[in-house]
Order: sequence, then structure tokens, then C-alpha cells
Amino acid sequence: MAGVDSALAPVADAIEGFVLRGGKRLRPAFGYWGFRGAGGHDSDQVVTALAALELVQASALIHDDLIDRSDTRRGEPAVHRRFAVSHRAQGWAGDADGFGESAAVLLGDLCLVWSDELLHAGGLDPAAISRARPVFDEMRTEVTIGQYLDVLTQATGDTSVERAGKVARLKSAKYTVERPLLLGAALADAPAPVAAAYSGYGLPLGEAFQLRDDLLGVFGDPALTGKPAGDDLREGKRTYLVAAAFESATESGRGDLLRLLGSPELDAAGIERLREVIVGSGAAERTERRITVLLESALSAIEAAPIEGEARTALIDLAHAATTRTD
Repeated sequence: MAGVDSALAPVADAIEGFVLRGGKRLRPAFGYWGFRGAGGHDSDQVVTALAALELVQASALIHDDLIDRSDTRRGEPAVHRRFAVSHRAQGWAGDADGFGESAAVLLGDLCLVWSDELLHAGGLDPAAISRARPVFDEMRTEVTIGQYLDVLTQATGDTSVERAGKVARLKSAKYTVERPLLLGAALADAPAPVAAAYSGYGLPLGEAFQLRDDLLGVFGDPALTGKPAGDDLREGKRTYLVAAAFESATESGRGDLLRLLGSPELDAAGIERLREVIVGSGAAERTERRITVLLESALSAIEAAPIEGEARTALIDLAHAATTRTD
């Protein structure tokens, strides 16, 4: 990029910082242990190929922050905000926010392009890449259509638990755990029983991961999450947690949910009121119970899976980490 034009250096710096500055690396970790559990052997080549998942995640987060108009990510300005600030600082012509938004679209796209390059350029046998490619493609399609359904749900005001569950499965459950596991399994040429066991573990665990994310989006500590308190409430996210609150809240509580959720004027007092409604309706407790049930289901599946013992231990540890996290 530097050889093309020196003006591209900030683009390279922004992507490098975004990818390497933080993040939990869960998707590559699930992919790696899915590979190892299916009998694959550790190598730099497989680590490089599975690192492609982190670039897919970078693309999804950059675009997600733009869609949600989020100010921060991992305690730093979101990419679209970063480039808007740069525009203003340089005194360039035109709309600074529009420039930042355009930059975020393009940087997110660039990360997606690079995810392809990394998968194919890692040095793995082309036959292994050929087996894994359909999983990689389907995963990227699922997370994208899940994102669209999330946007659509906010626009239509759908508060059903069914729709919230579908968005969570597509946008997070399959994308975060099941598909990375199946990608690793495909690279290792795993037999069908292993892939089936990974799905039995990955789907409930991925859903539990998203439910924990929903709780953190409402009740999380900004110092740990890197995002403002109550950000999901400002954005009007129709999560399982919110859908459960709509089902069980009092008439007054539902009225406050309808009035305040997603309001551009939502202040600290409004966020506190929405938290009170969610807790008072029993939705927070219901979500915690759901996480426990899903985690138990995932653990049962992986404990019975026909996989290598070291991988089983790692996947059990990852399951607990994914569902008890505070960031």
C-alpha cells in the first residue's frame, strides 16, 4: 500500500491497529482447536489460514460500528470516527462525517478481501483449502444476512423472542463458534461424527456467547467492554434480553421500552429506567438461566465428542471463557 501512495499509510495503520490492538481471538481459537480435535497437527500454516477469521471479524466490527453509529470500539474511536477526526484536523473539504463513513465502508471491505488472501496464502495443501472454502463462504454469508436482519428488526420494531433468536444464531452463534469449528474440521478432513459433535457444541455455545454479549451491552462496565454504558439501548437493539423484557414487563414497563429504546435523546436517567424495567420483568434472570442451560448442552456435546483429549480440554475452557466474560 505504501508503494501505491503515501496517503494510504493511515489506512494500513488503522487496520493494523484495529486487528492487533485488542479482541478475544475466539474465532481463530475455535477454528484451531476444531482442527486439532479432528486429528490435525500444529503448524504455522494452519495458524496463518485460521487467522483469516480475525480479518473477517475486523470487517464485521468496522461495518457494525458504522451501522450503529457507535463512537468507540475497544476503548478507542471507532474507525469511522477516527477518519472523521482526521478529516477535520487536516481541514479538508467536504463533510468530515461523510468522509469517515466512506472510509469505514472501504476499510471493512479491505479486511474482507484480505481474509480471502490470508486463507489461501498460508501455505496449506490446496486440497485442504478446497474442503474448507464452502464453510468459509457460508459463514460470511450467514453473518452478513444476520446483520441485515438485525437492522431490519430495529426498523420494524419486531420484539419477538423468535426473531431475536434467529438474529443471534446467524449473526453470532454460528459465526462465532460453529462455523470456525467446522472450518478447522474441514481443514483436517474430519469424519462426519466429529463435525456433528462440533455443531452440537457450537450452536448452543454460540447462542450463550451472544446472550452474554446482550447482557454486557446493557449492564457491562465501560472500562472493561470498551463501549459506553447502555450502548445497545441507545441503538435500539432488539436482543433476546429486550424481547424477554417486552414479554414479561408490566404495561408501564412496556410503554417505557417502546418510548425510550433507541431514542436519540436517551440519557443516563433513561438508561437507568430501561435497566430497571429489564431487571424487574425478570428478563435479565431469564437470560442468565438460558446461558446456563445452553452452556450445559454445549459441554455435554463436547464431552461425548470423538475428538482428541487436549482439544476437548481446550474447548471446555473456551466454553467457560466465552460465557463468563466481562468484556
